[in-house]
Amino acid sequence: MYKELAQYYDLIYHWKDYKVESSTIKDLIKKYKKSGGENLLDVGCGTGMHLKYFKHDFSCTGIDINKEMVEVAKSKVADVNFEQGDMIDFNLKTEFDVILCLFSSIGYVKSYDNLEKTIMNFASHLKKGGVLIVEPWFTKSTYWVGVPGMTTYNGEDVKIARLNTTKIEGDLSVMEMHYLIAERNEDIKHFVDIHELGLFEIDKTLEYMEKANFKSEFLKDGLMKERGLFIGVKL
Repeated sequence: MYKELAQYYDLIYHWKDYKVESSTIKDLIKKYKKSGGENLLDVGCGTGMHLKYFKHDFSCTGIDINKEMVEVAKSKVADVNFEQGDMIDFNLKTEFDVILCLFSSIGYVKSYDNLEKTIMNFASHLKKGGVLIVEPWFTKSTYWVGVPGMTTYNGEDVKIARLNTTKIEGDLSVMEMHYLIAERNEDIKHFVDIHELGLFEIDKTLEYMEKANFKSEFLKDGLMKERGLFIGVKL
């Protein structure tokens, strides 16, 4: 995913207000965090756009499974440590005061088994009193099946159209995404990307967080419509 598209990622999601989202997250960190430090890890950090707004208040590390996305992040955001790794089993050999997993990145672990392993891995990298904030993907009841989607970017030198279909297979949402990209003085490019994300139920996620020694809760009003936020404080 996003290997060839990494350079276009921030154009595709040009509508996303990272500054406002980061401000909301900072308020939640202030409310819930009990540990004394300011070390922050952004898991599934993508191109590092949230970290752009966290780095002035925290000592920041970003990690993403996609090498190309990490390279874009390094080129865009200074004074942040970026690593490549899988959220299920990365090992940074240190603990943080804040761990974030935003923009529904958690859905890419796909299965409940992997979700449990991921939450346990987060717990192992978090200090006592540290806070975990996870923005989930949809549940089965909130996911829009069969509805076509379209996103466009209309720049002077780059035009992008992304269309997708949606379906459910077991506990997975499956989106087939087609991208048409037109750039000045270049041929039109066509990419096809299949995105599979786990449709995890709220109660089950909270159960895994409790098992990983978090005092946890689900906030219905999150950063994006019908996604919410999970908050966990490590006991």
